[in-house]
Amino acid sequence: MRLLKQGLQTAVVAIALAGTTFLTAPAFAAGKLVVSSPQDPGSWDPIDTFLVNWASVATNIFDGLTYRGPDLKLVPGLATSWEMLDNGMSIRFKLRDGVKFHDGEPFNAAAVKFTFDRLLGPEGAKGPQQSNYNSIASVEVIDDSTVDFKMKVADPVILTKLAAYGAMIVPPKYINEKGEDYFNAHPVGTGAFKFVSYEPKVNIQLSANADYWGGAPKISDLEYRFISEPSTAIAELQAGRVDIVIPPTIPIGMIPTVQGDSKLEIVTSPGPTVYALRFNTRDGITKDPKVRKALILGVDRDAIISSVLGGQAQPIASFQGPLSFGFDPAMKPLPYDPEQAKALLKEAGVAPGASVQIDLRGNETTFIEVAQAISAYLQMIGITATIKPYETNVLLNDIIPGGKTGGMFQQSWGGWTLDYDNTAVAMYHTGEKWNPYDSDPKMDEMLAKQRTLTDKAEREKLLQEIAHYAADRVLEMPLYNLNAIFGINKRVKNFTPVPDSRLKFTDVTVE
Repeated sequence: MRLLKQGLQTAVVAIALAGTTFLTAPAFAAGKLVVSSPQDPGSWDPIDTFLVNWASVATNIFDGLTYRGPDLKLVPGLATSWEMLDNGMSIRFKLRDGVKFHDGEPFNAAAVKFTFDRLLGPEGAKGPQQSNYNSIASVEVIDDSTVDFKMKVADPVILTKLAAYGAMIVPPKYINEKGEDYFNAHPVGTGAFKFVSYEPKVNIQLSANADYWGGAPKISDLEYRFISEPSTAIAELQAGRVDIVIPPTIPIGMIPTVQGDSKLEIVTSPGPTVYALRFNTRDGITKDPKVRKALILGVDRDAIISSVLGGQAQPIASFQGPLSFGFDPAMKPLPYDPEQAKALLKEAGVAPGASVQIDLRGNETTFIEVAQAISAYLQMIGITATIKPYETNVLLNDIIPGGKTGGMFQQSWGGWTLDYDNTAVAMYHTGEKWNPYDSDPKMDEMLAKQRTLTDKAEREKLLQEIAHYAADRVLEMPLYNLNAIFGINKRVKNFTPVPDSRLKFTDVTVE
């Protein structure tokens, strides 16, 4: 797996792949693909979410100006080429002609401007995506097929950011006529599949877009079923009512069950998703960095990876994996040292039997097992850890951003740009949704500075310094970088396991 090359380009990106990457496919054949997803995002509006499980669906509904495929290479999307001007302070995009939204309205420069005016305005401020795009000052229409992005600062990750999530292009007329609430539940984009129906907590059904600019899909229908209970998802896969179970549904302990069925297979891919227990740095015993360090030293993460995760993960020293730009291979995790942990707790005045609460997503069986193992390790250094499961959307949309957690809380993060900027700003910058407790002017300054650097080596060095600084402040217990694990019915053909779970089913067939 080769890393996506980051950094600004200074010349015209005249990409020959624009005419060859998305070859016109034959008309789609009858066939329905059913995918089990563990979470209903609750809104299909691109500016409302950060969730990987949103992207695994919405990549089929929406397009961005750029596209990053399974090989992690950035290629044209709704823009056929782009040109960096004024030392990266302006980007000119040439747009694809003849593309229509699913409701029939034309895709053009006005739609691009509407999308980013909305993202960067009051509506976008209600969601978690706006801060990823604050480097953009404005979008100016040159003509129907040309737009200029005027930048506040040169952003070395902006082309990748335009490939997903908040930057997905949306239809102006449809949203203006139907309203925001209607769009949340009835999404319209330019993608390979059209919205058919949505039943919250149950499913979303899509049908093939025969006029898709990249070539019609090879299946006629695509359904995502929201199945939060892993054993139910596996049972549905075995029964043939589900064709694919996507991460992070499949518990490690159930992999042999899938592998033991002759009709099924397990497909894995190295991925960017990392897991940590983040700390409440405001309240209780975890307010003290000595205590936080002690809790890390008291947990044997290598043993957990081996015994609970079956070796399907790698330990991490910072909240990122090797696919992330900014990863420092020389940075090593704190060792397992229960005696030093006990000494630090004593130094901090924490008496044996002190308690800490671990908040987590109640539907992730594997992580619950991980948390139980962590609790057992903490018990051995004199800390009583209680585990409190939440419904996923409650934890992510209320408990964490509202600063209502216990001393430790689960955070899993895909870092979809494959750039530490995406993770570090969201986790550590003052006022961010995922940083309800901490405010550090030095950290804020470092995070802001790295976004202005166009020298790749200099920026990578600063990102590594940020990772070391976060580790020195003990802001989380880094746990592991988990492989993406898919359960597949063998009747599914041409499926590619993508590292970032942004699945695009244009070429998939079902026998």
